[in-house]
Amino acid sequence: MSDNNLHIAVIGSGGSAMAAALKATERGARVTLIERGTIGGTCVNIGCVPSKIMIRSAHIAHLRRESPFDDGLSAQAPVVDRSALLAQQQARVEELRESKYQSILNDNAAITVLKGEARFVDERTLTVTLNDGGEQTVHFDRAFIGTGARPAEPPVPGLSETPYLTSTSALELDHIPERLVVIGASVVAIELAQAFARLGSRVTILARSRVLSQEDPAVGEAVEAAFRREGIEVLKQTQASEITHNGRVFTLQTNAGTLEAEQLLVASGRTPNTENLNLEAVGVATERGAIRIDNHLQTTASGIYAAGDCTDQPQFVYVAAAGGSRAAINMTGGDASLDLSAMPEVIFTDPQVATVGLSEAEAQAQGYDTDSRTLTLDNVPRALVNFDTGGFIKMVAERGSGRLLGVQSVAGEAGELIQTAVMALRARMTVNDIADELFPYLTMVEGLKLCAQTFTKDVKQLSCCAG
Repeated sequence: MSDNNLHIAVIGSGGSAMAAALKATERGARVTLIERGTIGGTCVNIGCVPSKIMIRSAHIAHLRRESPFDDGLSAQAPVVDRSALLAQQQARVEELRESKYQSILNDNAAITVLKGEARFVDERTLTVTLNDGGEQTVHFDRAFIGTGARPAEPPVPGLSETPYLTSTSALELDHIPERLVVIGASVVAIELAQAFARLGSRVTILARSRVLSQEDPAVGEAVEAAFRREGIEVLKQTQASEITHNGRVFTLQTNAGTLEAEQLLVASGRTPNTENLNLEAVGVATERGAIRIDNHLQTTASGIYAAGDCTDQPQFVYVAAAGGSRAAINMTGGDASLDLSAMPEVIFTDPQVATVGLSEAEAQAQGYDTDSRTLTLDNVPRALVNFDTGGFIKMVAERGSGRLLGVQSVAGEAGELIQTAVMALRARMTVNDIADELFPYLTMVEGLKLCAQTFTKDVKQLSCCAG
């Protein structure tokens, strides 16, 4: 534990910064937290929370329009009042920002909040250009950087002169455009593309290569198939060469032809918010703007730590928060590291995508001799009774030992089952161990047991809930 004289400067107020500030004060330090914008960072304000609210409302709209039970339950296209949905969305955002960020800061006497932009002067000094005017010098013993990232702008001729949407402005849009083109085919792009389509837009996705190109190809293929069933157009191997806007319509010149739409969403990556920190003056190394950190969350400068989207870590808020808390332990005399070997990832499309550990290609690249099985959802009782069998669960194991190496799933509730796979990876369980466990019948997580059983059995020959 540190003594009460240790002073830590925390730059940012999002997931990583708040976790670092709270853990540091818990361990006896004083904290000065510096935020240039809205308290709470990306997740609660313009990321996870509002996007999942919009995605959920779109899911409800979709079910009212169409479901597997329409032969017996009447369906009717809903009237979408986007302005009312937006008001509901933003009210919940403000509620969570107040309860989970602002009020916590207000109630913690060990944290002083400065509203302004921080810049390093030397290894133990910051200057803060205050939002209300003037400057303030902050001397510190340790510093933590949690400044997050922002949507990147790809170098497409004409794009910067147009009023295109980013993920931030798309979530604040008070109407649903008749036509929407989405540049990008990774997580944010496809989540928002499906949400807008379900709320009434005709959506076209431009994928530079394919949908979810960083995942196992089967994952992207399953999501793409689901999108096509819903009328979402996916153009693979497609890029825009020029973009114009005439005051009403966007026109995109692409290698697949000319496209027009009332709105254009650009969601092709994010840029770390590090360029104004004067990091080079204190020896903090970056790569393409992302701060390099070690497994103890320390930068290349002694006493300066970082976590979250401004670093070279995976960009998930739970990774950011875990990194922030561990950095605080290390800044206050402890010894904590961040192990990402069993990091779950969830993409909130419908069906959801959830992964943990190594894909088959990644495992083989690391030198493992692998054995894998893919279980389609028509073998999972929960999916059968839901009449929703599009998707799969795939397990990758080490050949011989049977130790689980990774799981990839595309399923309606994939995000709810993946944590069980995380715990199995942490425990170094084998597929036989998983196959012998008790799983509740008629749950999606039972699919993990069934998939594990396929390494030694034909599950089509098993009775329901067979052990």
